[in-house]
Amino acid sequence: MATIEQIILRTILDSRGNETVEAEIYTDCGFGRAAAPSGASTGTYEAKVRPPREAIEDAQKNLIPSLIGEDALDQITFDALLREHDGTTDFSSIGANVAVALSLACAKAAASSLDLDLFRYLGGAFANATPLPLGNVIGGGAHAPNATSIQEFLVVPTGASGATQGVFVNAAVHKTVKKILQERGKLSGKGDEGAWAPAISDAEAFEIMSEAINTVSDEMNVEVRMGIDVASSELWDGKQYRYKDASRSREDQIAYIAELVDRYNLIYIEDPLYEEDFEAFADLTAQVGDRCLICGDDLFVTNVERITKGIETCAANCVLIKPNQIGTLTDTFEAINLAQENGMETVMSHRSGETTDATIAHLATAFGCIFLKSGVVGGERIAKLNELIRIEELI
Repeated sequence: MATIEQIILRTILDSRGNETVEAEIYTDCGFGRAAAPSGASTGTYEAKVRPPREAIEDAQKNLIPSLIGEDALDQITFDALLREHDGTTDFSSIGANVAVALSLACAKAAASSLDLDLFRYLGGAFANATPLPLGNVIGGGAHAPNATSIQEFLVVPTGASGATQGVFVNAAVHKTVKKILQERGKLSGKGDEGAWAPAISDAEAFEIMSEAINTVSDEMNVEVRMGIDVASSELWDGKQYRYKDASRSREDQIAYIAELVDRYNLIYIEDPLYEEDFEAFADLTAQVGDRCLICGDDLFVTNVERITKGIETCAANCVLIKPNQIGTLTDTFEAINLAQENGMETVMSHRSGETTDATIAHLATAFGCIFLKSGVVGGERIAKLNELIRIEELI
């Protein structure tokens, strides 16, 4: 038993300079710390956050006393207590930011109490492979409104020998894109996740990404592929998908995405369609799912009920996992387990508003995710990638 003796909640800053929640849990023989991230483009069905200072004040008075004395090694009971105290389906009472920080801090305190790394504590003896890094290189959408319509142009080092090489391959692509943008007089700033955010069209972004990927692939002698996060719910106006240079109907959107898969050899597409349109997702997956991962983020929001619907409708072959979308580690594990048991890949993901907390690198390894989506550059992104490198050394 690892008895919880003290819990501290505090307000800290995330990568956007916004306030968020950090939790520390002390047991009689261990310690864990975790912080809640936040998203810019969020799914309708995500667990709800509360203003950090208000949520912390309430938790300190009403929640924390009930958690003192609990066993940090009993994660399921700890998370159940969070839900029981909250009393809602979406953590709108205590706040998902408080819930996820506490839940992850509990797991880290438990691992510390056993003198284990978190990935080993959660994954056991069979946590024997690290995920490849999936990184955002050119960004727009909600992350950089004056740039591309498509929210993220991603790089995947599919031919890398492992996560470590993959991290450096992705960094090389990011640097090569910078060079190309400079040569074209298009270099500007970066978006929330450290991706370049030039004022270019989606077509130009695809061209630049392809050039950079081919260059790095040849120089480093490793296969590199492209992916995208369309974040289509941000484009959907109820009737059409409105890009900066075009408007597309539901059918046009499906055809457009399928064309992109073949034209650019895409390996990964996230949220290609509106979050409520399971049928359209299924149509696209039927067309290209044999050669590309169709991943649901806003579609599934790490929610077992929505993943179940996705399985029943064959809506996608991949699920994006964000612990703060659902609120607890137990719920996160159940979502991953359901997806994997039904033949779907899982991708562990950061949020656009991040901290230097590197917990998701451990979760991705422990739970057998194919990719860790955590950006390419920026201190809060590098914290996770460097931790992934360290984890790979231990496996």
